[in-house]
Amino acid sequence: MVRSTWAELTAGLSPADLELYTAYRDRCRTLPGCEERVHRTEVQYALHRVFTSGHMKSHRLQLAVDLLREAEHPLLRQAFHTTKKVITHRIDVTSVDELETVMPLIREAHDDVGPGTA
Repeated sequence: MVRSTWAELTAGLSPADLELYTAYRDRCRTLPGCEERVHRTEVQYALHRVFTSGHMKSHRLQLAVDLLREAEHPLLRQAFHTTKKVITHRIDVTSVDELETVMPLIREAHDDVGPGTA
């Protein structure tokens, strides 16, 4: 992926989309040891391994959250194995309140997948 800047990634977003995307960014950046990787089309958060990523599409924040288990969530669109251990969860968020309901899964991903899996 091509590296980019936050300003380039968010250029042209509506104020509401920017607010939601920034809320995701702010929450992920508070996780201990988290590295932000901004690309042309998405932002990723990692420790040793990427544990969540997100991009805006049609006024929805589309998240990928990697967990060591298949989780249930009302906003879950899809869950699938990306490795033998890791299951990627596709979640669509349309508000900061909805994002708050996903944060426990993102924190779990940070703790369990971010350090890497053997």
